[in-house]
Amino acid sequence: MTGSDGFAIARREVLLRRIGDELLTQSGDSKSRVLPVKKITKNEYQISFENELTFQPGSLVNITRRLLAQDPLSSDYVVTVLNSDKSGVVYGYAISKNQKDDIVACIGRKQPMARYIVNIKFKPTSLNTAKNGLLLGGLPFLAFIGFIFFRFTKPRRTLPDSQVTGTVSLGSMLFDEKNRKLIINGKTIDLTGTETRVLHIFASSPNETIERSRLQKEVWEDEGVIVGRSLDMFISKLRKKLEPDPNINIVVVRGKGYKLEISS
Repeated sequence: MTGSDGFAIARREVLLRRIGDELLTQSGDSKSRVLPVKKITKNEYQISFENELTFQPGSLVNITRRLLAQDPLSSDYVVTVLNSDKSGVVYGYAISKNQKDDIVACIGRKQPMARYIVNIKFKPTSLNTAKNGLLLGGLPFLAFIGFIFFRFTKPRRTLPDSQVTGTVSLGSMLFDEKNRKLIINGKTIDLTGTETRVLHIFASSPNETIERSRLQKEVWEDEGVIVGRSLDMFISKLRKKLEPDPNINIVVVRGKGYKLEISS
């Protein structure tokens, strides 16, 4: 592939891998790999995974809409999710440039742990109709590629707390939201994407009561479903990860919500 056509396809394949990465993260998996994206036909691709995962259909719909909006060749597409162990379609939907033609259903039915394959078939689009979109989107994409290259080729080293940028101090801990980590005494504790979003809300208002309804709305509403037990589960996981600093704790404010208490 050469010229603009090759650039457009390369851009699309990066976005497809990003879809797989975000699905794994939202499943609570920050370690296993997204396997190489397979090109089945000229306009059809498959995203597969090293390990089993679970997903919310509403979350998958939102992720693909958000990321593929950056692909000027992806005006219309159909997504089907296959269970590779049972060779069956477990979920599917269609997205159109004209949103009234979207076909999306059952977004609140969480899928069980399994080895899934995400199949995305794009409606054939003339490269000429997308040329202007590519020209406008090219510079941000090159910046994104440069960031990926810099991040994975730059030698890693441990910085003193005073030199760590983009972090928030929580007692004796540093909360690195960008990299989804807690840092204490030179040691790092990994956070999932959801844990990071919950802790961000607490860190923005330490020692203040955060209403339960606000946490549910800001963290889960965009995923297409709000599940009360999910919040309790992530609060419990966060408490354990904050345990290395005894001066930090998430406490229940009866009848209202939660509070991140930080003792001096």
